[in-house]
Amino acid sequence: MLSNFQTADSGDAHRKSRKLRITVVTETYPPEINGVAVTVARVVKGLLDGGHHVQLVRPRQHSREVARAGGEFSELLAIGLAIPRYPDLKFGLPMARKLVRAWKLHRPDVVHIATEGPLGASASKAAKRMGIPVVSEFRTNFHAYSSHYGIGFLHNFILGYLRRFHNRTARTLVPTAALGRELVQQGFERVHVVARGVDVGLFDPARRDEGLRASWGAGPETLVAAAVGRVAAEKNLGLMSRAFARMKSIRPDTKLVMVGDGPARASFEESTPDTLFAGKRFGEDLATHYASADMLLFPSKTETFGNATLEAMASGLAVLAFDYGAAGEFVVTGKNGWAVPFDDEAEYLRAAATAAGDLVSVRQLGVQARRDAQGLGWGKILAQIEMHYAGAMDSGPSWPAAESGAEEEPASLINLAVPIEESGPAFCRNE
Repeated sequence: MLSNFQTADSGDAHRKSRKLRITVVTETYPPEINGVAVTVARVVKGLLDGGHHVQLVRPRQHSREVARAGGEFSELLAIGLAIPRYPDLKFGLPMARKLVRAWKLHRPDVVHIATEGPLGASASKAAKRMGIPVVSEFRTNFHAYSSHYGIGFLHNFILGYLRRFHNRTARTLVPTAALGRELVQQGFERVHVVARGVDVGLFDPARRDEGLRASWGAGPETLVAAAVGRVAAEKNLGLMSRAFARMKSIRPDTKLVMVGDGPARASFEESTPDTLFAGKRFGEDLATHYASADMLLFPSKTETFGNATLEAMASGLAVLAFDYGAAGEFVVTGKNGWAVPFDDEAEYLRAAATAAGDLVSVRQLGVQARRDAQGLGWGKILAQIEMHYAGAMDSGPSWPAAESGAEEEPASLINLAVPIEESGPAFCRNE
């Protein structure tokens, strides 16, 4: 059990205003579509807007792709191979020697590793060799996904790999205090909580399009539930299908619009034939699809955060999700949606039935969701990330005590970028 919370140090005052050379390492980046790609791109943009030089290290997405460079931005591309069952996504092959050569020419002040794949591991190795501090992020519950792909027996092995990976870095950033507690209990060290933001200018109820709703067969008084994200086994699609069926039993004209694509689409179409598939959507088109619905169905139990929760709230949608990740931080039952106790699928179905029975209340919850999301812009989040860069640089390349002999801070603490009451549900009771 955690005994204490501490605010993160912000580094020396001169570090706050210093323009840094930052290397961001990620296995996924737009135009790939997933929460990690979108948020990493938003962080990169924010760092560039802040005047920092950013080197982006990522897999090559197609054989003819050429690294981009201009202004304060440059790229270094690794060989990319398709991820099994996700042919549109790549993982990067290790390139530690190439990174060392590049960093000897232009040494970064800090390396920010966003994903834990082979490319991220080689970046950690190269940074260690050169004594460059590393900040990592825990972004994807790979160990939790294992049971959905027939490799549940590898759960402990994968968790052990993730623990070793992150414990080699100066700091590990997680999006919620609940996830931080879980990781600390599993032996992760130097864990810090930094929430995620949402673009409230892009995701806006004003983008609601009655013509788009009409194309779905929805009139002004039709309840439209949206499901946004990868159509994959780990998203708990069986519960989504049952929730939609429960809603239709109460309100037969209810529509379910699934925005996204993935390996489980065909099986979901077969099990839930009334679903309207909108496919992959981007930018303003995606925001219009959100705003044209009334609520978000989000039954996943494997997210580290769940960006769709904040995007839906900013778009004026009530959210039905389990009480963890972003929903655990920002959704309040009866105020802006329904945060159902984790793993209580019966209660999830009851909440779906409640929504189907009261469209007026659903839309009122959506109005409040928009209000609550408006304080969750990216500016504050980027400032916190910069503070962690400064803190990592101040402490040096903090490798584990077993390797460096340095004294470690107790693993029983989670250090927060802001006080706990400001990083959690207080944002939505005033994310």
